Formats: sequence, structure tokens, C-alpha cells
Amino acid sequence: MAARESSPCRKSQQKDKDDGLSVVGLRSLEQLQNTVTQDEGKVTHTYLDQEEVESQILDIYLKCNKNAAKYKEFEITLQREKHIAFLRRGLKQLSDAYEALDASRPWLCYWILHSLNLLGVKLSKEECSNISKFLMKCQDPRTGGFGGGPYQMAHLAATYAAINALVSLGTDEALSVVDKESLLKFIISMKLPDGSFRMHRGGEVDVRAVYCAVVVAKLTNISLPNANLFDGTAEWILRCQTYEGGFGGCPGMEAHGGYTFCAVAALILLNRFRLIDEDSLLRWLVHRQMAVEGGFQGRTNKLVDGCYSFWQGACFCLIGPMLAEHGEVEKPSRWLLHNSALQEYVLICCQHHLGGLIDKPGKQRDYYHTCYTLSGLSAVQHQPNGTKLILDNASNELKKIHPVFNLTEESVEKALQYYYNSAHACATVSEEMEVSSEPSSV
Repeated sequence: MAARESSPCRKSQQKDKDDGLSVVGLRSLEQLQNTVTQDEGKVTHTYLDQEEVESQILDIYLKCNKNAAKYKEFEITLQREKHIAFLRRGLKQLSDAYEALDASRPWLCYWILHSLNLLGVKLSKEECSNISKFLMKCQDPRTGGFGGGPYQMAHLAATYAAINALVSLGTDEALSVVDKESLLKFIISMKLPDGSFRMHRGGEVDVRAVYCAVVVAKLTNISLPNANLFDGTAEWILRCQTYEGGFGGCPGMEAHGGYTFCAVAALILLNRFRLIDEDSLLRWLVHRQMAVEGGFQGRTNKLVDGCYSFWQGACFCLIGPMLAEHGEVEKPSRWLLHNSALQEYVLICCQHHLGGLIDKPGKQRDYYHTCYTLSGLSAVQHQPNGTKLILDNASNELKKIHPVFNLTEESVEKALQYYYNSAHACATVSEEMEVSSEPSSV
């Protein structure tokens, strides 16, 4: 392994091959042991929690290194079939533990369907039809938008999840479920005079709501003929960037990985990314990758969590090409994050032995962490420059995502062609939605 650099921007080892695929390997024992957090003379509850997690994960990594040295054919393997079985069960029946998520049923559909797409699973026509009909029942014909279940209040987060689930299905029946006229009516009703959006009638206002509104409008082509729909929105998002460099949920809140992704992705879709304080943002992002674990934390002084493999990791996929385009860095995907370390964390520490992915060792599996941890793995496997970096074995490769939407590229292409009505329009919109800082009509 390459020696650890003093900077948090660490280089990932790679072995180049003619087919554009690089297989990256494990970090060395010395590298792992040299990255353990020091107490600096002050022992706090935060430090003790971090020390416990590091000790547990370091022990796992050391065992992997010993096995790799002992067995020439030792491989770190994506437990694909186990994950597929876990996900398919969730489409049919959920345990009583999911009763609390009754108002999040479109989210469960999205998490499961997108995860299956990443794993290359195609559902039957009957399965797709049944899910489409269920999601249709979640659409409110009076106010527009989708609720968390049939006859529930329309909610921007549920609307985003439902539309992403329908796009993940990708059939004409699924894509035709969206009532674009009522959807536009709902989004307009959620907008506030300062350019921000609330989640539902009388609900909270935050950058998640903005991201959900922008994504569904761009995917379904309701923003193109309504050019003023997002007037003031980019300016409001920019007020959410904190002194740390990341973005909070609303102005004055603490920087957080999920909010930061939503802010960055929304600004890219609105073609206003260059207004961000980029240096501050990058500094905050690179410091969120944990030295021992290899995964990301969501906030300063918090523990590692598998879901931030996407929320933080995908930001590098969005930002890197922009910086390279303006000559600010060379090959940014190679140094902005430690690619192989993140894949190590996902594949070694986040796979449940019965299928599904988890937050960290010792936690329970669930569909949320399965979705976002796999999404993060896909994001770093497929570099913006077209190179693939796969940990240990090429069979660990997932389908490529479009990082702005967190949908597979194939799903996004089908949706754009359907909602923009022609292959030519699809190609034009796809080019405009590539990570770019140039002005766009979309």
C-alpha cells in the first residue's frame, strides 16, 4: 500500500489495466495502525466512543490482512445473492419492526428497488405492475404530489421517493403514474417567497425539501416550461453553507453530510454550483473520511456510518469534474478521497452475514442503509473520467449510478426519454445534466 500522507486528501493505490478497470487492494497493517486517533491529553465521551469503534474495526481489518497474506485466493466479496434475497423479501412482506414506517412506504419501495437495480436484478412485469399500482394509490389527485401511503397527506420527501421508485421500475406503466399537472401544482404550493420549500402543508423548511422539489421537477420535465419555478432557490441554499464548509438543513444549522449532498446536487441541477465556497466545502468533506475506518462520518466528532458512503462520497463525484474542468486540480477523483479505504469499509464492515447492509459492525441491517451504502460503493467504483476502481475482485462491481439523483444511469436515461418525449430530447437533457457549471435551459 502507498504510505499514508499527512494531508487528509489521501491517494488510493491502483493497478491499471488496459480495459479501464483498476483493482485496488487493502491498506497495509502499518498504515492502519498509524492512523489510530490519539487522545491529545483530553479524554471525553466522544473520544471513548471513537476509540471503541476504531478498536473494533481495526481488529476486523487486521484479521483480513492476515487472511490475505495466508491465503493466496482470499477475496473480499460482495455478498450479492444474500443481499438480493433480503431485498426481495422486503417487497413481499415486512416484519412488525417496520410498522413505524407506515408513513414512509414509498421510501421503502425506492430503497429496495434502487438497491436491486444496483445489483443488476430485473423484476417481472407482474411485480413492476403491482408496485406501480400501489404507488398510484399514494398520489393525491386533489393537492398533487404523493403521500407516505394511500390517502396520506402529500409530502415532498414521499413525492421524491415515489417518483424515484417509479423511475427505478422504468416501465411505461410506472412512468405514466405521475400526474405532471398536479405535481407542478403541489410543488408551487410548497414554495416560500424566499425561494425555499417546505416539506408539506404547515411542515418544516429545509434543504432536503429543496432537493426533492428540484429533482422531481427536472426528472419529469415540469421545470423546463416553468422557468420561474426556482427563482431565489439557489440563493437560499447558499445561505445554508456554514463556517465549517458543509451545509446545514437551513441557515444557522450545523453542517451535515445529508444536507450537504442535497445542497450540492440541487445547486448543480440549478447550474449555480460555482457560487459555493468550494475551498471551504472541500476542506470539510475530506475531513469527514475516517482515518482507521475508511468510511465517512456525517458531522464533526460523530462516528462512522455506512450511509454516508453515499451522502459524503457522492459529493466527490459531483465536485471533482467541475474542479478539473476549470483546471483547479488534476485528476481530482484520485486524491479527494481514499477510494479503496471506503470500499474496504463497505465490503468488510457493512455487510450483514444474512444479507443487507448496516451502519457499522454490531448494528442491525435495514433497507435504508442497504440502499445508501450500496449507492456509495457504486459512486466510488465508477470514476467521473470513466475509470473503474474495484476493490479486490471485479465481481464486486455494481451498476453505475447518476450521483445527482441516486438512480442508476439506465433508469435516468429511460425517464428522461419518456418525460422529454424523444431520443433527441433525452440526449440533449442528459448532456445538460452532466456535472457541469455551464448555464442550462433545464
